[in-house]
Amino acid sequence: MTEPRDDTERLRAALKGAAPQADAARRAEILALAMENFDATAKDQARVMRPENNRSLGGGLFSGVREMLSRLTSRGALAATSSVAVLALGVTLVTLPQQPGPEAIAVPDAPAELHGAAPAAEQAIAPVTAQSDRMALPPAPISPAPQMGGGGAAMQRMARPASGAMQSADAPQIAPSGSDRFAEFEASGVKVTAEEPVSTFSVDVDTASWSWIRRSLRGGVLPDPASVRVEEMINYFPYAYPAPAAEAEEPFSLSLSRFASPWAEGKDLVRIGLQGKLPVVAERPALNLVFLVDTSGSMEGEDRLGLLKTSLSLLLGQLSAEDQVAIVAYAGSAGEVLPPTSAAERGKILGALNNLQAGGSTAGGEGLELAYRLAGQMAGEGRIGRVLLATDGDFNVGLSDPEDLKAYVSGKRNSGIALSVLGFGRGNLDDALMQALAQNGNGQAAYIDSAEEARKVMVDQAAGALFTIAGDVKLQVEWNPAVVAEYRLIGYETRALSRVDFADDKVDAGEIGAGHQVTALYEITPVGSAARLSEPLRYGRESLGSSEEAGWLKLRYKAPGETASRLIEQAVPATASEPDADARFAAAVAGFGQLLSGGRFVDTWGYQEAVALAEGAKGEDPFGYRAAAVELMRLAAALSGK
Repeated sequence: MTEPRDDTERLRAALKGAAPQADAARRAEILALAMENFDATAKDQARVMRPENNRSLGGGLFSGVREMLSRLTSRGALAATSSVAVLALGVTLVTLPQQPGPEAIAVPDAPAELHGAAPAAEQAIAPVTAQSDRMALPPAPISPAPQMGGGGAAMQRMARPASGAMQSADAPQIAPSGSDRFAEFEASGVKVTAEEPVSTFSVDVDTASWSWIRRSLRGGVLPDPASVRVEEMINYFPYAYPAPAAEAEEPFSLSLSRFASPWAEGKDLVRIGLQGKLPVVAERPALNLVFLVDTSGSMEGEDRLGLLKTSLSLLLGQLSAEDQVAIVAYAGSAGEVLPPTSAAERGKILGALNNLQAGGSTAGGEGLELAYRLAGQMAGEGRIGRVLLATDGDFNVGLSDPEDLKAYVSGKRNSGIALSVLGFGRGNLDDALMQALAQNGNGQAAYIDSAEEARKVMVDQAAGALFTIAGDVKLQVEWNPAVVAEYRLIGYETRALSRVDFADDKVDAGEIGAGHQVTALYEITPVGSAARLSEPLRYGRESLGSSEEAGWLKLRYKAPGETASRLIEQAVPATASEPDADARFAAAVAGFGQLLSGGRFVDTWGYQEAVALAEGAKGEDPFGYRAAAVELMRLAAALSGK
């Protein structure tokens, strides 16, 4: 018997006689059912991003069919009893209810000679398959507002793939999010003040977690709990903290307030708020900015490389003629795309950006080395150097070990060149690595899921992201055991520091940029409250201390260019007061984040309570961020079934 000459003929030969013949009425019934199944499957598949788009298209039609079958059914081969429908531009197989017939059809491997170039049939299928793998850009929040960004301390963390597991057993199963990776951490627990009165942490002004949560919810799934960093959710929103006086020596103002916890009767929340000074545009230093762009195959798609180009284009509008821009791209290897160029040559820079194409593996380490080297060559008196890495976080060629990368970036920050990271895409995002690089590189991390978010990060928050006003910012609270029986820091798990780190100026911590805000919440249990979890000790320290202070807050920071830290101190209020709208909204977001994380400390409080609290605290909301947050809370309630 003559061997079929190509994949199409081989498929035809394999299927010939396998499917039972049907009359016209039966054929129409089968086709209608196939279309129904196809539509349902397509909706599920639209939520899932493939990990890499750089796989070969030369595997032959049978390889493509086999991969498509693995997506549509758990079986390794197509049962011959299934009805087969030919749909769209190529061949799409949909498994239908079983009919009498042979047991199975084997799908053979494509012959080796087909791996050089894709057959015509496969070329027709490829665009359809690639499009089905991409996630459509979800709607994004209304329009942008000032501030936020982030930096942070070196931390011990372990990355793991997103689980995609639904919080409620009664809710429908979540489609897996692919190989997205997040840092593993354990939620902060309740501390007994008499035993452990001091709490120390680094500031965090990153906002990536909120953007990721928003994209997950709008994609119809609850976010992986490991992706929920409550402090980044709270810090996503602007608050009306008093601005520091123009003549003030400190680069930011400090605000403290105490009010009743909305989710735990008998407990209070203590809010710490920092507001950074805004820059004087005419006095700002010139920038040396290196765009380090990931152009590997996994960056293919409008929500990845396409959105990346849009984001960097928006940033160009915030630069002056004195600023310089260079572009480095990396895939299988790294290369200089644009030499140092004045930001006034906008057309030249945009042309270099628009010519970037995705393809190949990911030599991110080599790209980092080249970007730092180029930034060093651009250095000049009074100029600020920064590398802006835009990627999905996948480093798989050359310097790729997370610990080696963090060590490399940590060494480079001492040269005065900071590293910030912009994350894109879903299904291949290495958020854990991106966070670690930004924290060790004295920069900020943001996740961009839409053009609106790009504008918020690259336009409204550009000053904070590019110009640091305070470095190695650390907070330490000593709680008074005579007033506070127990306390818990909400969030900041990945920014925790030891007590002795606070006064050690060699220990790295977070940066605050121009106009940045920082918000931190503690939950405290007053002495004598029925909400107390621990039994008091007979020989404890609760009788010591003054009842006029709930605690003592200390803050350390370094002014730009200095190596010795400066100290700010302030008492924590001993009594609670009525919270303003900002405090209530921050508490609503904190409660929402804790619910998404599993709800361990808010078990008597739910999404509906979060919605009600946030709805009543929207205030003026000129940019619509708070209204959008309320809608996300409602969406999470529906997805969780609670």
